[in-house]
Amino acid sequence: MKIQDSRTKKWKVVIPFIVIALVAGWYWFRPERLFVNRRVNEAFLTTNDSAAEVLASGTFHSGTHPTEGTATIYRIENGSRVLRFTNFTTSNGPDVHIYMVAAEDARDNASVEHAAFVDLGLIKGNIGDQNYTLGSDLDLAKYRTVSVWCKRFSKNFGAAPLMPVARSTR
Repeated sequence: MKIQDSRTKKWKVVIPFIVIALVAGWYWFRPERLFVNRRVNEAFLTTNDSAAEVLASGTFHSGTHPTEGTATIYRIENGSRVLRFTNFTTSNGPDVHIYMVAAEDARDNASVEHAAFVDLGLIKGNIGDQNYTLGSDLDLAKYRTVSVWCKRFSKNFGAAPLMPVARSTR
């Protein structure tokens, strides 16, 4: 009888520990996000597309996850600047942010980790067109790459090196 009581006490401790470990593991890794897409389709922030000036543009390349689309920085009619993703797609994940990175490109994790960056916030969706407002003090000559960065695992999902667009002399 004492052996049975000892086993019962052991399981009363082990089972809650296992449950807590499973919940914590689920919260940390968020595995369902590998299968659930967040689609977004934001309209461009200006009513007059011809008033938007393209300052820089680049195409996303994959990092640790397949990433595609175009990143373009516009100056819109009120003078503010906007980073816009078009035809964008990447993997979903926990704690994914958009970074402006002070580097020519970010082909690996170390490129982002060892460079200065500005965090534009959580990604709005892993699929679709979206806009991110840039601060007026952001130096586009310094911050030349956009990175889709997973903060939780320090992984560069993908990046778009931005090239200045030549202004026409009409």
